[in-house]
Amino acid sequence: MIRIGETTIDLQDPLVLAALGAAVLVLVLFTLVIMTLRATARSADLAQPMLNQMGNLGNRVQALSDGQQQLAGGLHHVSEAQAAAQTRLLALMEQRLAEVSRGMTESLHGTATRTARSLGELQQRLETIDKAQANIEKLSGNVLSLQDILSNKQTRGAFGEIQLHDIVQKALPADAYTMQATLSNGRRADCLVHLPNPPGPICIDSKFPLEAYEALRRAETPNQTTEAQRAMRVAVRAHIRAIAERYVIEGETADGALMFLPSEAVYAELHANFPEIVREGFGLKIWIVSPTTCMAVLNTMRAVLKDARMREQAGAIRKELGMLYGDVERLGVRVESLDRHFNQAAKDIEDIKISAEKTGRRARRLDNFDFEELAPETDPAIVPPLPPPV
Repeated sequence: MIRIGETTIDLQDPLVLAALGAAVLVLVLFTLVIMTLRATARSADLAQPMLNQMGNLGNRVQALSDGQQQLAGGLHHVSEAQAAAQTRLLALMEQRLAEVSRGMTESLHGTATRTARSLGELQQRLETIDKAQANIEKLSGNVLSLQDILSNKQTRGAFGEIQLHDIVQKALPADAYTMQATLSNGRRADCLVHLPNPPGPICIDSKFPLEAYEALRRAETPNQTTEAQRAMRVAVRAHIRAIAERYVIEGETADGALMFLPSEAVYAELHANFPEIVREGFGLKIWIVSPTTCMAVLNTMRAVLKDARMREQAGAIRKELGMLYGDVERLGVRVESLDRHFNQAAKDIEDIKISAEKTGRRARRLDNFDFEELAPETDPAIVPPLPPPV
């Protein structure tokens, strides 16, 4: 392949090879003509001094002139052939260039179409990314709002109470608990579950030692860790003792209470690294629960409530069972009476069948005029009439 400017020439094309051959032939002939002319010029220069001596060379010069004319005719023919070949080569090259141009146009059109489609898909993906970015920003704002809520003790307490209310509402019937119940000592429990005696109503209070837990999570040095652990022990121990003093009233509530932690992470941290605090809670009969364990405890309480209500209704159930037993006895008596009626009806039907048979036989005898064979017959189903009274 040879590229000349914007034109590409394929050396394997037969037309190109033919044109190149013609060009080489023209070059050879042109070289021969030049050599002949030079030889003629030299011969003429040598012949001038010797014209008088070599008269026989005239014939050769004439022959040489004839040869030059023939050579000129051959060169003209070769020139015409070269021009025709060049014309065909140019036409072929124009055709090839047109095909290449058409292919490039189609390729560029297809490329433009694919590029436009890709740009459309890219635009859709960018819109999706923009929506996802907006959702992420919204979620980040919600997380920041949640952090703001949890940073305030009052709002954090409200958050725990709402979560506790949602769990209790899903686990217990509406009449089995009271939210924000006020006790006789004036204290208000987050939730009071109305369990039967024993154990009696049990209080659930929501606590969230977030500051101590976050300090423990942020601790990087041993001293910071020790200080955060001490703060965690103090905070949880204070919550446990406060619940034991406020929400355990002898004769009014159960002898224990539940401390609800609205965070599984804090609950796991306590049981993993502060087992002595958990044991201290057990000693004061304050049981620490998380959202998951609280649901399990409430399901157990629901079973206890169901059992207690069944025991309360045991008298009514026994009364209903007695009435049901009386109904069954009366049903038996009535079935016996119906059975006797059915037996009597069956006996009456049998007697009717006997009477019908005898009536049929008597009718057949009368039809055949067999009066001699007629004899009195006694129908057991017919009671003979009583004699008339005297």
